[in-house]
Amino acid sequence: MPINVAQFLKACNPSRTLSYGDPQDRQFYIDFAPVRGNNIIQELKRTIELLPNDRTCQLFTGHVGCGKSTELLRLKAELEELGFYVVYFESSQDLDMSDVDVTDILMAIAHQVSEKLEAEQIKLKPSYFTNLFTEIGEILQTPIEFTSVDFSVGISKITARTKDSPRLRSQLRQYMEPRTNGILRSINDELLGQAIDRLKQRSKRGLVVIIDNLDRVDARQLPSGRTQPEYLFIDRGEQLSKLNCHLVYTIPLALVYSNESETVRQRFGGGLAPKVLPMVPVRQRDGNSYEAGIDLLRQMVFARAFPGISLIQQTARLREVFDSRDTLDRLCLVSGGHVRNLLGLLCNCIQQSDPPFSRQDLEQVIRGQRDALARAIDDVEWMQIFQVVDQQTAKGDLEYQMLLRSMFVFEYQDPQGGWFGINPVLAETKKYQDWSENQSAS
Repeated sequence: MPINVAQFLKACNPSRTLSYGDPQDRQFYIDFAPVRGNNIIQELKRTIELLPNDRTCQLFTGHVGCGKSTELLRLKAELEELGFYVVYFESSQDLDMSDVDVTDILMAIAHQVSEKLEAEQIKLKPSYFTNLFTEIGEILQTPIEFTSVDFSVGISKITARTKDSPRLRSQLRQYMEPRTNGILRSINDELLGQAIDRLKQRSKRGLVVIIDNLDRVDARQLPSGRTQPEYLFIDRGEQLSKLNCHLVYTIPLALVYSNESETVRQRFGGGLAPKVLPMVPVRQRDGNSYEAGIDLLRQMVFARAFPGISLIQQTARLREVFDSRDTLDRLCLVSGGHVRNLLGLLCNCIQQSDPPFSRQDLEQVIRGQRDALARAIDDVEWMQIFQVVDQQTAKGDLEYQMLLRSMFVFEYQDPQGGWFGINPVLAETKKYQDWSENQSAS
C-alpha cells in the first residue's frame, strides 16, 4: 500500500502534541530517554510513586519544541496506570500569559481540578468561596450565585470576564492579593483535601496536578524591576509549591540559567533543581555523528510515514520517503535533535512535493529555514554564538538566555554533563563557516 501523503503531512504537524494515552498517538511516540542522558519522566514518576501520600512539587523545563508536553502526557498516562488521579492542563487555557499573578495560577488550578472532578460526579463547594464569589461578582458586575452553579462554573465566569480585560484583571487582583493565603488554605482544605478523600474512596492512590505551558509566561519587566517569571517563580514560588497534592510545574528555561537559579531550587523546588529536557543528540562534543540519536530520529520519521507496521517493515520502505538513507540522515543531523524543527523541515518537504524527497528538495528547504533564522541575528548575537560554540557552555546572563530562547544554540546531555552547540541550520550560514575556517587556521 503506497504512502498516504495527506496522513503523513497531518502526522508531521510540528504543533501537534502526542497524547501518549491515545493508542492512535502512541504509535507515533519514540522514547528518546536512552540517548538524552537522563530519564526525566521516570524520575518525576518515581518521586510520586514512592511518596503517594505526601505533597510533592517538581519543576520541569526545556527548549521550546523539544517535546515537553508530549513527555508530560506520557507521565500522566503512566501515573494513571499506577492508580493516581491526574489533572493535566495547559495554563494558557485559563491565563493571559503576558499578564499573570499568583492568584491567577491558584484559581486556574482550582478551576481545572474541580471541573474534572465534577465530570466524575465529585462535586465540592468550598465555603470560603461562597462570600468570595459574591463579592467578586459585584466588582466585575457579573453576579455569581454560588449555590446554583458548580464551583468550576463560578471560576469560569470570573476567568471569562477578566481574561481579555486588563482593567478588570487589575481590579480583581487588588481584591484577591490580600486574600492569597486564605484562598490557598481554602483550596487545600476544602477542595484538594476533600477531593483526595473522595478519590481514595474510589481506590485512587493520590491526586497529581500537571500544569503545562507556564514556561511560556512572558518575560516582561514589572514596575518592581523584576521580570514576570522572577516574580512568580522566585518571589512567590513558595506559595505555589504549598498546594496539598502532587504538583508538576513547567517553568521558563531562562530561570535555570539566571543568577537566582539556586533560589528557584530552594523556594519553589523544595531543594530540588528543575529537571531540564535536552535535545536529542545527533553529534557528540567532538563533532562526530552520534548514531544512536540519529537512529531514533529515523524511527520517528518512519513511524509517521508508516504507522502501525513493524520497524523492520518501515525501514524497508525508506525509498518511498527519501531517495537515499543519506538524505534522511542529513535531515536528522540538520535538525540538531530538535523534534519540532525536524518535523517542520519534513512538513516543508511534503508541502513542496510528493515523496520520495530528493537531496535537492531537502537542501532547498534547509536554505529557506537557514535564511529565515539568520535574518534575526545581529552582530553582537553572532559573537555570543561563537563564544558558546568555542566553549560549549552558556553563561547565565540575559544575553545568553536569549540565545537559548531564540533557539540559536541547543543544549545536550552526555556522561560528562550538559554542553551547548549551535543550531545546525545556522552552521550552514556563510557567517558561521567563515568564522569556523578562521578558527581552524589560527
